Amino acid sequence: MYINDIHILSYVLVGIIGLFVGQFVDWCNESLPEYKKVFSKQFFTEYLKHYKPKYILMIITAIMYIVLLYMFGISMDFFKYIFLVPMLLSVFCIDLKHQIIPNRLNLTLFETGLAFTFITTIADTSRGLNTFTNNIIGMLVGGGIFLLINAIGGIIAGKEAMGFGDVKLMGALGLFFGWFPIIIVSVMAFLLAAIISIGILIFRRKKINEYIPFGPFIVLASFILMFTPFELLLTVVFKIFTLGMYKGE
Repeated sequence: MYINDIHILSYVLVGIIGLFVGQFVDWCNESLPEYKKVFSKQFFTEYLKHYKPKYILMIITAIMYIVLLYMFGISMDFFKYIFLVPMLLSVFCIDLKHQIIPNRLNLTLFETGLAFTFITTIADTSRGLNTFTNNIIGMLVGGGIFLLINAIGGIIAGKEAMGFGDVKLMGALGLFFGWFPIIIVSVMAFLLAAIISIGILIFRRKKINEYIPFGPFIVLASFILMFTPFELLLTVVFKIFTLGMYKGE
């Protein structure tokens, strides 16, 4: 039996891999904030000895992997995103809990994005150079936008508008998405942050005094970009900013 020209057993296999990866994300969430090595004997001697299944992470990762296989098939984008998904999930969990994005995690995102950029450049002889240029500019644009916001916040408010972990994260994601999609991610992240912050104000009926990390909003915006057709996403964003007046082409 085939679904979208892919054998159903492939979906089963990818889903099972996603379950194991989701559990591994939980180990990363524990070790990275404490500056422990992820790939170490402690994973076997300590974690696996006393671990409890993290069903939410396992199921989310498995579902995302299956959907990615359905959307992209066995392609470079599929492999790129199955590496990206667990790292983004880890960013979400760690930043939400500890209000930090570990440098090791951002560096791994950067290294992975750079590796896929070079692989795509070499493998695709017709469009490889365009991909390389697009991704490098994406890195500069993604990090540059948030660095500029940070600088403006420093000038106006006398303090950082957001952490440098967010700046590094956006630079790394620019290598995965390219320059124009990373702008869309930035816009969506701020929209999500505004909507959720307003929701908190309404339900709590008081000012928000505690720090709200921005990394989770970047992660949510990245997932929306990955799992939504880009043309549809672009139309929605334009409609929001034009108050529904945008009619498309």
